[in-house]
Amino acid sequence: MTPQPTGPEVSLADGEGGPRAEDDAGPSRDEVFTALSNARRRNVIKYLKRNGSEARVRDIAEQLAAWENDVGINEVTYKQRKRVYTALHQSHLPKLSDSGFIDYEADRGLVSLTEDSRQLEMYLEVVSENDILWSEYYVGLAVVCGLLAAAAWAGTVPFDAVSGYAYAVLFAGIFGVSGLLHRLSTKRNRLG
Repeated sequence: MTPQPTGPEVSLADGEGGPRAEDDAGPSRDEVFTALSNARRRNVIKYLKRNGSEARVRDIAEQLAAWENDVGINEVTYKQRKRVYTALHQSHLPKLSDSGFIDYEADRGLVSLTEDSRQLEMYLEVVSENDILWSEYYVGLAVVCGLLAAAAWAGTVPFDAVSGYAYAVLFAGIFGVSGLLHRLSTKRNRLG
């Protein structure tokens, strides 16, 4: 039987079943996933990251209604804006506030990002429907490079005509360019 850590320095993390330091007061993984499980809540974070860390609920509701109805802000109807405003006020903003990702002053109608909202960035990367995951890309690239190296090592024509140094430079260049493209893609796909 493995002894379990005890004492004030360790507690069980929500939904993780493993130890977590008490001084790690940030949101749990479950809180992050719950907060981001709804498109409106994700869009609130997206709006605040794009337009400054503080905004009025009315402005957020108007932009979200425009995004949801695929129209310009000046084309949003009162009914569309009101439907989003009500949902934000009654559900989404309090949930984000309770999780610690925003400060929500309901009486003043103001919303602002908190320091904990920075922890959402790694979860906000987007993969489009027709894109492959970068991990799949790198595995495929490694397989192709491995097959080229094996063909050269086995003396298969024309792969044996290229030196090992040339292959090393080629593979380093391919992985370097891929890493740069991955970085640019990740930066572009982040919300905010």
